[in-house]
Amino acid sequence: MKKSVVFACLALTMMGLFVIEPAFAGPGGAIAKAVAHSFWAKLVIALLVLFFLPLICYILIREWLASRRALKDLRFMAQHHKAFDWLTLRHRIQDCFFRVHAAWQQEDVSTASQWMTDWYWQNQQLAHLNRWQQQNLINICEVKALKSIKPLLFTHRNEGAAHENSMLVVLINANMMDYLKQRDTGVIVEGSSDYQDVERVWTFIFQQGAWKVSMIEESSTSLEYANMIKQLPAIETTLLSPINK
Repeated sequence: MKKSVVFACLALTMMGLFVIEPAFAGPGGAIAKAVAHSFWAKLVIALLVLFFLPLICYILIREWLASRRALKDLRFMAQHHKAFDWLTLRHRIQDCFFRVHAAWQQEDVSTASQWMTDWYWQNQQLAHLNRWQQQNLINICEVKALKSIKPLLFTHRNEGAAHENSMLVVLINANMMDYLKQRDTGVIVEGSSDYQDVERVWTFIFQQGAWKVSMIEESSTSLEYANMIKQLPAIETTLLSPINK
């Protein structure tokens, strides 16, 4: 399987060189990719998908198993704290998603600071938004629809307080427009004004009684998180573990 992963990486690199153009950066500062629309580009992508279909199926199966385990552990924890109920948690994730994107569009993520960890929102403001402002660029980031939220990994912790710093990793798929343009001229320098489906891996940390965004990563990290379920202890043992002082 390791060889298959290497081949997949090579194939994705080839796709990046020949049929994919750099696009845009939304929350998280990650550069997404816009698939070229030419006939030959679509043909190459279709052939690559067929060639790597076994690997794609493997990834989907691993993600399904990880999602099942995460939901199972969350159901157990929901008996002890309402914040772990999946429906409640899903609504919180949706709120975080839209509020973070709205703050990003305003170029001031501090307005969504209560939905993000202190370290993360400050890092995003300094590392990306302030830098783009200095370069006279503005990121247009508009969400049309949030299509799906898939849990990949749930880790229960008791760091300093009950449930403190528990972690949930989810794969979010949304239809959105996201591109960089010159602030003065309006000329698009990266990406496209078209709406397209974008997947990102979002990590949430439970702090002071609320779930907060602590990381946003490329969707390529989903398999890495999904495989971590092999290392998770039984959820019952984490609940009974002593609180760290």
